[in-house]
Amino acid sequence: MVILDTVFDLFSKERRRYVLYYLDQQGGSVSVEEVIEQVADWETENSHKDIPDEKFDRIELSLRHTHLPKTAEVDFIEYLPDEGTINVHGSPTEFDAIVTIAKTIEQPDKSN
Repeated sequence: MVILDTVFDLFSKERRRYVLYYLDQQGGSVSVEEVIEQVADWETENSHKDIPDEKFDRIELSLRHTHLPKTAEVDFIEYLPDEGTINVHGSPTEFDAIVTIAKTIEQPDKSN
């Protein structure tokens, strides 16, 4: 089981929670670009195509260098920056439950 302190640390930043919400709803292997675009959409409440380049670049930099590597601190998330993918495999049901509850509490509209 994932240590509770690790889970709370992962959920301590909104941008990282958005990553976890998206990974949870997609499952399996996801492209880094796809994650970046979805997080940018949720964070700005716009399509990533309508976000100024400078803001989008800041979101992308933060995700690639801080938040995505941080998510890979748990055994069931693998961040492969050279391949441009994030793989989720065998997440514990307890972790899945926490993601679901957090997403429901924070932003019910993060399900699309």
